[in-house]
This record gives sequence, structure tokens and C-alpha cells, in this order.
Amino acid sequence: MTRTYNNLYSKIYDIDNLMRAWRKARKGKTKKHYVIEFEKDTIGNLFQLQKELIDYTYIPKPLVNFILRDPKTRKISKSAFRDRIIHHAIIRVIESLFDKSFIYDSCANRKGKGNLFAIKRFESFIRKVSKNGKINGWFNNNQIRGYCFKADIRHYFEEVDHNILLTIMKNKISDERVIGLIEKILANLPERQLGGGANDFSC
Repeated sequence: MTRTYNNLYSKIYDIDNLMRAWRKARKGKTKKHYVIEFEKDTIGNLFQLQKELIDYTYIPKPLVNFILRDPKTRKISKSAFRDRIIHHAIIRVIESLFDKSFIYDSCANRKGKGNLFAIKRFESFIRKVSKNGKINGWFNNNQIRGYCFKADIRHYFEEVDHNILLTIMKNKISDERVIGLIEKILANLPERQLGGGANDFSC
């Protein structure tokens, strides 16, 4: 029977957790105007976020949309800085509940599994497929030595089925306050993407 976790909500709005989430959200962005503005009264703003969470009055601000070409055209939907702090605060509490159920080779936004880990795993698979490059006696000219599949899921964050996502989360989290908070964030969707580009969220 799957274990579920309750009493998580207070851990999210714990001021120490919000402080750590703020430090994570500001990393590499300390010169951004929205960070500078928030940090004119960091403590006051963090306590305000805490109050909104405790009172259940927290509402995410509308996403800011802009187009990025790098070179593929993508519509980026950026959360307000205060909302990114909330995102990190949630992740700090629930990440460990789900991480162990992820595929081992999934490297996106996981502790200890950045670019270097991904490269090493890829090299490991190359060696396994090629038998360390020793193809004589194992491969012949009619055999395929392996595949590398590269793909991008169009509009993934915008179109992923939220009901399925929430069902998966509810299998682990029985604290309805946490689920309600996540539902608020998921409901804060950008307008539909115009014409053929991808859509990403920035946090």
C-alpha cells in the first residue's frame, strides 16, 4: 500500500523554508530588477507570503509572456519572483516524496543529476552498445549499432493533463491544503501559444 503524507502545508510556509526558497529563487539573478525590488524589504515580503499562505489568500500573479528565439521560436511564460519563491518552497517539501519514483536516468532538475551526470550516463550507454568500441566479431555490416532519440514535446507544460498529474500527486500527498495550493499554481496558465512554437515556463 502506497504511503501518503499529511501535515505538509505548515512546512511549506515555515519561515525558514521560505528563506531558503528565496535564496534558491534569487541564485544567478541578483541583478534583476524584480529581485532588487523584492529585496528592498526581504523579511517583510517573506512574512507577507507566509501570511497569505496561512490565511489561504495567496493568489499567483499573472504570468508574463515573451518570445525567445534561440534559434527555435518559443513562447516563455514567466512567473513573478514572489511566486517563484512559493514554487521553490513547495519543491523543498515534496521533492523527496517523488524523486525516488522517477526513472534513474531522468536528469531534469534533479539533485546530483545535472549535465555532467547526463553526459557520463550517455557515454556509459555508448560503451555498452558498442562493447567498448570492439565491433569485430560482434557486429557486421547489416547490424545497427544503436539509436539516439532526440525529441521535444510541443506545449508540454501548457497541455499536460492536470487531472492525471493531480491524481498522481494525491497518491502521495493527502494534505488537501498542499493540493489546493498546487491547483492554484496550475490554474495560472498563459494564453494559448500562437502559431507553431514551443511553450516553456520560467521559474
